[in-house]
Amino acid sequence: MTLEAKLEKILELGAYKAAVIDVEKIPFDEGLRRFCEVNHCGHYGKNYSCPPHIGDVETVIAEAKSYQRAIIYQTVTEIENSYDFEGMMAAAKKHSKVSKLIDAELQKDYSDYLMLTAGGCDVCKVCAVIDNEPCRFPEKAVSSVEAYCIDVSLLARDCGMKYVNGPNTVTYFGAFLFK
Repeated sequence: MTLEAKLEKILELGAYKAAVIDVEKIPFDEGLRRFCEVNHCGHYGKNYSCPPHIGDVETVIAEAKSYQRAIIYQTVTEIENSYDFEGMMAAAKKHSKVSKLIDAELQKDYSDYLMLTAGGCDVCKVCAVIDNEPCRFPEKAVSSVEAYCIDVSLLARDCGMKYVNGPNTVTYFGAFLFK
């Protein structure tokens, strides 16, 4: 089954929009790593799937560029207002659930791909890195789109999606990269 044929199913699974793009057209920006380093999300050094544990900028970009095509998808959730932190966290959980459903669907036809989603890996409640233990589920671990230095605002535009979908909404992005 082609990647394009999977788009309708991805929408049925809860994505708001989805598109296929050649990886060579994905906009990377090494400067995005600075957002990780200043720890805006609180995961820097506290999650194996986040910097610095996933590797330096050149390594992750080279890994992503080793793939040929990608499915990009987004979830959009209404929230009460721009200060609705609980709504944003509920939307993040919804995005994670949709991402896992898409992953299960893609596993039916593909085996060699890289899954990237919004935020850090959420497989474990507390990442094993905190206790200096090895990753408990390396086969399930997921990094974020941003940790791979992908400029999501430009990527959204290039995929015919909006980065911001109106007031009182939160939009999250994910990607599956295929060989």
